[in-house]
Amino acid sequence: MRQRPQPRRPPRRPAPVPAGEAPDEFKVSGLRAVEALFRRDPDAIRRLYLDRAAAPAAGAICRYLAERRRAYAVKDDAELARIAGTLHHGGIVAVIAARVPRLPGRGEIDAWATARQPVLVLDGVSNPHNLGAIVRTAAFLGIEQVVLSERPEQALPSPAAYRVAEGGFEHVALWRPPAVAAFLRELGRFHRILAASPRGTSLAGLKRDQRPVALVLGNEETGLSPAVEKLAAERIAIAGADGVESLNVSVAAGILMYELLRR
Repeated sequence: MRQRPQPRRPPRRPAPVPAGEAPDEFKVSGLRAVEALFRRDPDAIRRLYLDRAAAPAAGAICRYLAERRRAYAVKDDAELARIAGTLHHGGIVAVIAARVPRLPGRGEIDAWATARQPVLVLDGVSNPHNLGAIVRTAAFLGIEQVVLSERPEQALPSPAAYRVAEGGFEHVALWRPPAVAAFLRELGRFHRILAASPRGTSLAGLKRDQRPVALVLGNEETGLSPAVEKLAAERIAIAGADGVESLNVSVAAGILMYELLRR
């Protein structure tokens, strides 16, 4: 008796990856952040999602994507929140390639010294909102070089940080050395290393110096790592009233960056 041939099952297709959730992709939310990204590198935008309210302001971006046959779509608020991963998406989400800090070498350090560029070093700042606020202030003040430590708690570029920075990440270069203490030792050949610490010298008592400044800020709870604190020959503090013990790290960063640049 002949057996009927069994129908061939179609091969199983992999589950579709939700918009903006591929491992090599990254989401930028908020109109200011997306506009800054578009001005700096419009081809970085792979896909765009927005609500109807944001559509008029994003017209130029949508036309650019359409000309290059890249997808953009109008979504309702619930779908846009799902894509963005947050309710605070500002009505627009751009999907781009993941951003990875670069490795600084001696050539970069020498170039910063020649140009007398200030450097901002974050030694374990862990809150992405603090990272975004610090980057926004650095960009506003014209500090282009931002170094992130190797500490596991160190916040890295993320949708939350980009949203708070409101375009600031498009105006700074991000670096991440294998060991920030060794990096600071090399940077100290030409830069003046100033580490923020409650036990430091007040800004008013800081002596003048002709070297460009490298400002180091530690973790919100534990401060500077032992290796960095041991290396920092100069520590600075912001004198305040007795009512509150300390400032949020992003606020302290803003005050210190402004005051040090002003000098």
